[in-house]
Amino acid sequence: MAAERGLTLFQLAVVGKTNSGKSTFFSAATLVHVEIASRPFVTIKPNRGLAYLRASCPCKEFGVKCQPRNSRCENGTRLIPIDLLDVAGLVPGAHLGRGLGNQFLDDLIRADALIHVVDAAGATDEQGNPTVPGSRDPVEDVRFFETELDYWIIGILRRSVKAGAKPPQTAAEEASILQSRLSGLGISEEALKDVLKSTPANLAGEDSELLDFVRKVRVIAKPISIAANKMDLPTAKANLDRLRQAFPDCLILPVCAEAELALRRAQERGLIEYTPGAPDFRIKELSSEVQTKGLEKIRERILLPLGSTGVQEILDRTVYDFLKMIVVYPVASHTHLADTSGVVLPDAFIVPQGTTAKDLAFKIHTDIGQRFVGAIDARTKRKLGEASILKNGDVIEILTSR
Repeated sequence: MAAERGLTLFQLAVVGKTNSGKSTFFSAATLVHVEIASRPFVTIKPNRGLAYLRASCPCKEFGVKCQPRNSRCENGTRLIPIDLLDVAGLVPGAHLGRGLGNQFLDDLIRADALIHVVDAAGATDEQGNPTVPGSRDPVEDVRFFETELDYWIIGILRRSVKAGAKPPQTAAEEASILQSRLSGLGISEEALKDVLKSTPANLAGEDSELLDFVRKVRVIAKPISIAANKMDLPTAKANLDRLRQAFPDCLILPVCAEAELALRRAQERGLIEYTPGAPDFRIKELSSEVQTKGLEKIRERILLPLGSTGVQEILDRTVYDFLKMIVVYPVASHTHLADTSGVVLPDAFIVPQGTTAKDLAFKIHTDIGQRFVGAIDARTKRKLGEASILKNGDVIEILTSR
């Protein structure tokens, strides 16, 4: 949909150790059917599907019937597609090629952010094999995962060093060289310069001497939110608290991917009315007492205490809160809220906080950006200059020269 409009989809990668529930999370978010089983390496080749971010559509506020083209609108909620990737499970030693490590790490290199699905119930050992709930510390799962990523980045740096290469002479030269070596991670040269101000990158030293630098690079290049999964199991609540204490700066949300998948499949079959991320559902038609009991159990154990299954919430918050993105709606006419063909509120754009009116013009099309002369806020009717910072939910008409 968005690809047809010439837009680049955001990409999030669902990651974690094998059998943590990440493929269930992926299926719940996308309704793509993938094999799910309680054994390691069920996922080998990455699964890819469309998930959706929620945003408030301006249609109700303005009293118009919208005609989305790069997204959908359901009762005033705009659903904006993003690319979701489910990659092979990770085991200790992945950066050395153990398990499917090299494939796993290479698959996630282009992702804008990672959602780490963690078995918060502690019901799988470090290899991903089922074990007694509560016997595994999920804090260790997060630490081992981050360590694997760090050593993978060190490996990228080591492989790119040419024998006999002269060391950089200035900080700017060092940042430029490092950026070229880490270009696949999507980190900018300016960001590397900032890291280098406080943390040196000693490529001639031991791996341990590179870790501080690489950790800071990883936080910038591959930000990670944590989906504390399997919250339906009794041992999960205490472990959720432990995770939040151990990683206070990380976005950590309680999740029950299995419940979300059950609700979405019931909705797909017409058995219930359910909006992803909602705190409840309405039963329409059930064919058995077992279905009723199963759905009521989801309501009592997950929706009532947690407010949602957490799947949609962590998708939304990873992009909006963690990555600091907003949604704006460009139009050709601020009075009709339509494009040049009369299509009302056709597109929703996900852009970084701090995006200007002129930035938006270039995002729509290079020619529009080059001919930009101003913009109009459809709510206030105020004219905006090229440096005007856009706000979440803005409806903006771009003005161009002939």
